[in-house]
Amino acid sequence: MAVTTVPGSRVDASALAGAKRVSFAYIATALLALLVGAALGPFQAWNYGGIDLYGLLPFLKSYYQGLTLHGVLNALVYTTFFNAGLMFYLPVRELGVKPAMTWMWGSFGVGAVGLVLAGAGIVTNTSSVLYTFYPPLYGHWSFYVGLALVVVSSLMVGAEVIRLRAVWRRQNPGRATPLVTYMSVVTWMMWMLASVGLVVSVVGFLIPWSFGWIGGVDPLLARTLFWYTGHPIVYFWLLPAYISWYALLPKQAGGELVSDPLARLAFLMFLLFSVPVGFHHQFTDPGIPAGWKMVHSMLTMFVGVPSLLTAFTIAASLEIAGRRNGGRGILGWIAKLPWGNPAVSAQLLAAIAFIFGGAGGIVNASFNLNMLVHNTAWIPGHFHLTVGTAVTLTFMGITYWLLPHLTGRPLYSIALARWTNWTWFVGMMIFAIGMHWQGLLAVPRRAYISNLPAALSEAYANASVPMAFTAVSGVILLFAIIFYFTVVFGTIFSRKRLAEADVPEIPWSSARSFKSEGVLRFMDSLAVWMGLAIFLVVIAYLPSLITMLANLQPVPGYKLW
Repeated sequence: MAVTTVPGSRVDASALAGAKRVSFAYIATALLALLVGAALGPFQAWNYGGIDLYGLLPFLKSYYQGLTLHGVLNALVYTTFFNAGLMFYLPVRELGVKPAMTWMWGSFGVGAVGLVLAGAGIVTNTSSVLYTFYPPLYGHWSFYVGLALVVVSSLMVGAEVIRLRAVWRRQNPGRATPLVTYMSVVTWMMWMLASVGLVVSVVGFLIPWSFGWIGGVDPLLARTLFWYTGHPIVYFWLLPAYISWYALLPKQAGGELVSDPLARLAFLMFLLFSVPVGFHHQFTDPGIPAGWKMVHSMLTMFVGVPSLLTAFTIAASLEIAGRRNGGRGILGWIAKLPWGNPAVSAQLLAAIAFIFGGAGGIVNASFNLNMLVHNTAWIPGHFHLTVGTAVTLTFMGITYWLLPHLTGRPLYSIALARWTNWTWFVGMMIFAIGMHWQGLLAVPRRAYISNLPAALSEAYANASVPMAFTAVSGVILLFAIIFYFTVVFGTIFSRKRLAEADVPEIPWSSARSFKSEGVLRFMDSLAVWMGLAIFLVVIAYLPSLITMLANLQPVPGYKLW
């Protein structure tokens, strides 16, 4: 029997229970990766504060091994596994279509094996190549194979979600794809296009290199293929947060989504403009013509448009909630939002942080301004506002209702969850101030501050104040990590069980059902939009890649740490 487009429609009980289990497996694995990666974060902050505490970590052979663990687990593993769990479960619940559980457990198994292999390469100090793993830094084959399997796992989940939509459309002719499923499918399609660069680099060059089948890799080509994926992966991290902001947060705040079509338009623009932008990470690379760098810089500016649409739409949706709660005046509605609800306040604070992160992103994408901050502490300062705060704090807010929903156990402590939100937000804002400030003073990124040559260390005489900011942020963030995982483990391992009526439901922002007509039908033709996205990528990348492949300059690998 055909299901409706009303959010919350259910599949049969056994299929729903299976979907919950596999989603929980993904989410739990993501949180374990975050625990290890985030625990190393304060040591990074103290390093940039001029305080060397790495001697307290005897299991690490070097600072760069710790930095690799921190980056890979937080930026690659945590986000990928969390996205897989969230963007599988929400469409299943929205569509009411029975998922292929054998396929989904197979995808989780592939990802888990990949995580173990990549982790082994890092823990044994044979792959301390940082999360960007630029050649000629040389890693063990297990690291590259492991990361490849993690990507394959995510693509398997994306393929299943696309299949679920196809089944639903056959069952519901003439209806528009429900909003959460629509946004999830667009995100998965963008990731499938974006992951091509990483797949080609790892499978075509890095894995054969690590096995000794080829003697070297061209660094320029490898960096280009990495950033083909490396920038759009930011939107693979960010768009699930946007899904929550659009489709869940307005209802949690007591309002409603002000415009369904604007939400769809924003995601289509991300599909089009997220991928052909990677050269703005390579402004200092001499092997890429300045003209193509400028093209990518302009395309990067276009990505700001859907973010501005999002800011407008979400603010308007939240204003509805604030005014329903009694807010008056131009800004009085803000105070009337349910800040006491940790699932809401986490996302509100995340959105505030993203305002500053987005502003810094415009600097990074600017052809001339980028030269001032390239490879300085400014970059991780920006990165931690976007991924470390906007994405991570939103995901934290999601877990405050999703973990009780999946496990049937009450949230361990609402008060501690509130404390987590504010300590994480304050800690990250102080960290960002310190790092951006240090970047303007030319303090390098990826640098073991305590082990730099004296000539370079003297340059930090003017950076003592921002370094102090960064060091203080490490202390605050350590408390935030302790608070958050106390809530997480307290919830998962609680002996209390919620009555069925008390289990949190998914907070859909709208239960409206749309006919597929007019603009909605045009936007629902996702194959056409995917074709246009591929065309833009071919135009932006193919000429440069052909030149690089025709002039390969492979170099051997080096292990420095």
